[in-house]
Amino acid sequence: MQIENHKEEVPFAHYEEKFRALDPAEVMARLQAVTWDGAEFTVALLGRSFAITHPDYAIRALDGGKLPPLPTQTFLLRYLLESRDVAWTGEWKTFREMPWGEMYIKPYTGRCLTRAAFTFGTRVAAFKAAAEKMGAEPVKHGDAGYRFDLIGGYQMQILVWEGDDEFPPNAQILYSDNFADGFAAEDRVVAGDILISTIKSYM
Repeated sequence: MQIENHKEEVPFAHYEEKFRALDPAEVMARLQAVTWDGAEFTVALLGRSFAITHPDYAIRALDGGKLPPLPTQTFLLRYLLESRDVAWTGEWKTFREMPWGEMYIKPYTGRCLTRAAFTFGTRVAAFKAAAEKMGAEPVKHGDAGYRFDLIGGYQMQILVWEGDDEFPPNAQILYSDNFADGFAAEDRVVAGDILISTIKSYM
């Protein structure tokens, strides 16, 4: 592949190469939500299912819709390569409360929390309509809040507060506590980014 966008294509190429050497049986032992038919893995992300061929990577959307952008495809590769099933105990955590959260909190705040606040807190009705189109479950926090099934047994919430004359809009993102052991900190950042972008695409 000729590299044009280094920020997206270099990481993707790195994980695509690692994926080529992946043992499907090892994936199936780690991830019960993934299926393997001898040629393709099937994995669901935010309610959409994707088939990923192995060892030569190719992805297709089983609903016939658009393919996810390259950073999302990289996230799916990292999920297949590195993640594992971890039981959710029913608790929710902020990004800061999980391992390495304090170290990554500044870029995370800009990339996810501030973006969510000004994308959704300025258009709360559109946010609600988009979340409901996605089949998300409303929660009783914020001016609007929804729970989303991200991937496997991993869940996220986005809570938003509408801005007014005195206060800017605000947002919080919560993760099911199994994220602390099932995903690296950088993947938790990307998960927030993917969720925001997906909701925005439905608005």
